[in-house]
Amino acid sequence: MPVRKPSTERQRRLGAELRRMREHIGMTINEAATLHRTDRTTVSNTESARSGVSGDRVRVWANNYRCPDARYVDALEAMTRERGSNWWDEYRDSLPASLLDIAEMEHHASKLRSAQIMHVPGMLQQPDYMRGIFAEAVPTMDPADLDRHIEFRVRRAALLDRSDPPPCEFLIHESALRMRFGDRNVLRRQLEGLLEQSDRPNITLRVVPFDAGGFANAGSSTLYACGPVPALDTVQIDVPTGVTFLHAETYLVNYRAVLDRMRERAIEPEASVGFIRQVAKGI
Repeated sequence: MPVRKPSTERQRRLGAELRRMREHIGMTINEAATLHRTDRTTVSNTESARSGVSGDRVRVWANNYRCPDARYVDALEAMTRERGSNWWDEYRDSLPASLLDIAEMEHHASKLRSAQIMHVPGMLQQPDYMRGIFAEAVPTMDPADLDRHIEFRVRRAALLDRSDPPPCEFLIHESALRMRFGDRNVLRRQLEGLLEQSDRPNITLRVVPFDAGGFANAGSSTLYACGPVPALDTVQIDVPTGVTFLHAETYLVNYRAVLDRMRERAIEPEASVGFIRQVAKGI
């Protein structure tokens, strides 16, 4: 396989899974190269996503590593068949690559779980509310860049209009319902938009009220994307320096626990809709 253009997070994930498979049986790169009848550079470039990998190679290597999980191997092989451009590729030269990686992750997710503390979840935001958020960005965005970010986020939300949208659970802290980005009218319209979205059969809103007290990971937001098999789940978090993707098993286990604990603090979906309605009336 030739060396490819800068890899995406999903391509890096595929390489990382092949490396994890090899390391799980305690095999070195040199030993793997001998087993696969190739060279060390090929193994290294494949695992680091510097070069592409075919579905046949994934199956051969998985067999050589004696991987017993057929569904996992099938899912990895399917990742190699993703060819051609997608809508987010239109922004590759104008937006940070990490934003494109989020859109790709959401596109392939079998289920999404989102925990938001200070913002309404991005996929449920309305343009005026987005504009209020991006207006606070440091450094300040120029008008064209701001419009591009808003357009991109709106297009991400089109995922919800697919014929087969993934189930989405949005855990939203009361802080996010009351924090203003824009004026009162912007926030009121945003909350009314949340109520409209709650009618979708694939969307579950759960509010965590102030009265619920503290909980794990209260200081940050989390997006948990379920893969075709649990081993291919991904956690995306926002940090001051940008976007981070986590997929080591320990992280997945811990973040599932974090979301489950926050869910325990949240009120039930029907009560959450009523809660949002009351907040909107009070603005």
